[in-house]
Amino acid sequence: MLLLVAIPLTAAAAAAACRSAARRPWILVAGAAGHALAVARVWASPPAPALGGWLALDAAGLLVLALTSALNLFCAVYAVGYLARRADRDNRAFVAGLLVLLAATSGVAMAQHLGLLWVTIEITTLATAPLIYFNGSPTALEATWKYLVVCSVGIAFALLGTFLFALASAAPGGPRSLLLADLLGAGRALPAPWIRFAFVFLLAGYGTKMGLAPFHGWKPDAYGEAPGVLGAILSGAVTSVAFLSLVRGLQVCDAAGQGAFARSAFVAIGLLSIALAAVFLVRQRDFKRMLAYSSVEHMGILALGVGVGGASATGAFLHLVNNGLTKGVLFLAAGNIHRAFGTKQVDAVRGAARVLPVSGPVFLAAFLAITGSPPFAPFFSEFAVLNGAIQAGAWTSAAVLLAGLSVIFVGMGATVLGVVQGAPPEAAPEPRSRGQGDSAFTAGPPLVLLALVLVLGVWTPGPLGGLIQRAAALAGGR
Repeated sequence: MLLLVAIPLTAAAAAAACRSAARRPWILVAGAAGHALAVARVWASPPAPALGGWLALDAAGLLVLALTSALNLFCAVYAVGYLARRADRDNRAFVAGLLVLLAATSGVAMAQHLGLLWVTIEITTLATAPLIYFNGSPTALEATWKYLVVCSVGIAFALLGTFLFALASAAPGGPRSLLLADLLGAGRALPAPWIRFAFVFLLAGYGTKMGLAPFHGWKPDAYGEAPGVLGAILSGAVTSVAFLSLVRGLQVCDAAGQGAFARSAFVAIGLLSIALAAVFLVRQRDFKRMLAYSSVEHMGILALGVGVGGASATGAFLHLVNNGLTKGVLFLAAGNIHRAFGTKQVDAVRGAARVLPVSGPVFLAAFLAITGSPPFAPFFSEFAVLNGAIQAGAWTSAAVLLAGLSVIFVGMGATVLGVVQGAPPEAAPEPRSRGQGDSAFTAGPPLVLLALVLVLGVWTPGPLGGLIQRAAALAGGR
């Protein structure tokens, strides 16, 4: 199990020591591939807990770990082509940082001690900041500082929530431990007021990392300025481990008899996120910031699903996978379009389907997928969340979700169609003449990811479906 952290950390050290800028991306691929093989081995033969139970893999952790590993592998292959075109920037810190980020997200997925969980989440924050600044522009610097300030405040709230869980565990009858198993075993012996206070701070803290409204302020700038490959990992992997961290808090609340309180908070913040995203996605003129608000929306769907519980919670964990993969497609394709046109502004980007014959249509197809169009996988997970809410009698939640999805489809559609369709601006130089056209490395990964999203829409492999069911059961799913 320790290999899941050791492999990317070793590769990060090798990348930092490597003097060849051309070879470092291949070290990234090797580290991501080694990590993926280790995850496959863990899936086939679940390991025993390590470090006295501080590290272990339950169904939810394994699901997030597998998603994170797969997405990082696709992004690593993409990075080979991307970094070859960015010879103007030193890629040492970028490659090493991506590998440290992979190690940190793996640690979050395996952490069974709430203190270790907080530490590994904090490492993801520190590892991400220099990656956002990769382009070295003033706007990238501003986005980096905003990310650090907002997420640091959020992680401080999460630390306070962790301290409050520690106080609850130290109460009479408590386990005097922050191991998840011990807290769940203590159950109703944990004092309700401390548990409630702890969850509120945990929701604010890890909700900031996840990008839930109203704690999402860092997202539009960070996603807008970060390279597309980092945007894919942030929106598909880092937000997923933040969601897992909140699920850990929900598990403790359920055991302590405070599940109804926690779920109400999830529903409220989920609906707020969906509604806010719908407002900002209408007439959005920056297609990378558009993806940031789309991420806010889908984090809201995840929160709403686990908040409602039952079939909606199962739909949320299915959506965790579908959203992560689809966001990978969107950010990688958007990065290609951004480089080809030299701008993210919709007014200056037209005819992407003609300029980039692979990335342009893939971007359009991924828009249809993320907005819940069949037969792509997100349609079925979003429908499962909606249907579960109706079955649970949560009519208001179902209505807000349905209205939000409708507005977002129209808002995103206007932006994406403006980017993809039409004739390219006459002043735009040919991307191939600048070496910014589609290539096997930059167009292949989003294309394969899109095919995977389509396959998962018509067929869910049995082992994956079973893992999703078991993961959802931890959060009250069925």
